[in-house]
Amino acid sequence: MTWRRGSLSVLAANIARMPSREEPVWLLLQRGVLSRQQALSWGLSPGAIRSRIEPGGAWQTLLPGVYQVTTGLSAPNQLQMAALLYAGSASVITGVSALHTHMIRAPQVSSIEVLVPHERKRRSCKFVVVHRTRRLPTRVTVDYALRFAPPARAVADAVRGMSKQSEVRAVVASAVQQRKCSITDLAKELNAGPTRGSAGLRAALTEVAAGIRSVPEGDFRQLIIKSGLPQPLFNETLLLKGQFLAIVDAWWPEAGLVAEIDSREWHLLPDDWEKTMARHARITATGIRVIHISPRQLRTEPARVLENIVNALRTGGPVPGITSLAAA
Repeated sequence: MTWRRGSLSVLAANIARMPSREEPVWLLLQRGVLSRQQALSWGLSPGAIRSRIEPGGAWQTLLPGVYQVTTGLSAPNQLQMAALLYAGSASVITGVSALHTHMIRAPQVSSIEVLVPHERKRRSCKFVVVHRTRRLPTRVTVDYALRFAPPARAVADAVRGMSKQSEVRAVVASAVQQRKCSITDLAKELNAGPTRGSAGLRAALTEVAAGIRSVPEGDFRQLIIKSGLPQPLFNETLLLKGQFLAIVDAWWPEAGLVAEIDSREWHLLPDDWEKTMARHARITATGIRVIHISPRQLRTEPARVLENIVNALRTGGPVPGITSLAAA
């Protein structure tokens, strides 16, 4: 657990002033956050609760009927616990908050999305966004108390609220690359969920199924599609006389051409740079031509990128001894 500004000692002091001598394990598991009903069941009177949440009191109100037994800043997991207590015992956290817990790349947001049963009449409030659903997912419990939607459902719920396709692409690629969920899992969520807001997820799944693994690669694919040029094989494994040669970002076998989308993050360390150069030399030694493209070029010089590819496709041809897994 993460506690701020000496709040653990403050929590212990507040617990000590509670009427029961029994150790409140549930309060520790809930990170010092409790509901009004829990406080009443613990033996506190409405007046005692009121005195604690008044200005200058020992507690603070996070949401209607949900309190934190310390003052000061709330930790992220305390806000998540508050959201669950507010939404009810059947609720689960989904969307971006769940993605962060699953270690899936996602933008930072200030809200916490919560799924509740469709019959549950609970409205969004403050930092909590409530979604009523007839498809409550199997919960993933973290640290005994926090409940989250599984990765595939969290991805589907998160991307429906994203307006930028690049963000959707990054979330889907991150989830699949890290094997948090499969394309099949996401496709099931896409088909079972609401149609509204699903276009971005549908497009991203099409890209991932085609071999796209990152945002720049997705941008590159869109550029090729819009240009009308022959589409390459994405993230294809090349073989030299049946033996592994390399996995390349894009491969045009009829022209013996490879395009590599080079992100700066891969070249910050000397060892990485040397490995990249050795790989480049190994590929080009076979007669394959390689075009290196940076994400910045995709954004600022798309016409020049296409011109280079067109010229290479026009003058290229198959390379003897080179095959790919797709053709095998």
